[in-house]
Amino acid sequence: MVASHDPASDPAAAPHAAASSASGAGDALRRGVFPGSFNPPTRAHVAISEAARDQHCLDELVWSVSRVALAKEDVQRPSLEDRVDVLNEVGSRLDWLEIVVTDVQLLSDIAAGFDVIVMGADKWHQIHDPVFYGNDPASRDASIASLPEVAIAARPPQDCPAHLLLDLPDWVGQASSTLARTTDPGMMVPEAARFDAETGAWTDPARYEQWRANQQRH
Repeated sequence: MVASHDPASDPAAAPHAAASSASGAGDALRRGVFPGSFNPPTRAHVAISEAARDQHCLDELVWSVSRVALAKEDVQRPSLEDRVDVLNEVGSRLDWLEIVVTDVQLLSDIAAGFDVIVMGADKWHQIHDPVFYGNDPASRDASIASLPEVAIAARPPQDCPAHLLLDLPDWVGQASSTLARTTDPGMMVPEAARFDAETGAWTDPARYEQWRANQQRH
């Protein structure tokens, strides 16, 4: 299921307050968000999501895809439409997973209204770079302070606060979408692997472009 997420429409003005409310209400759902490009979605993405769900007692988890991802503005293939179609297939298999496409980029904006935000250690380090906040350390600090509970997947050699780390198998920290595209397509989730086999979406750009041209002609 694809939805659009507008943080301004969320009922909670402060993520920390939303998390406290959700934790204290007996019938309130605990919801987490995992921002990313998922290009392609991998078995590691699923393992991280399952760990966050179990270890943070989440009822639902959202994979949030920005139309233009921060620091990944040059992603051209596969198209956003095709990537989201694949993600929807994954969401259809996992009844606790929702797919959302958003226009916002900053994690603090994406996380508004959620109880937990999930990210890799590389993203944790990236959000501490003032360049993404107009080189304003005060804006950076305010943005990070506004985040809800943080759940981090280790990515050696990056260091992160130990109390924020998810308990994950070692192989997860070695997996990446880049490796899935270039050297180990076996890392892809089955839905992505099937689409790649049909179209070359991640492993054969020329074949994918031909497939896209054929689709447009029909």
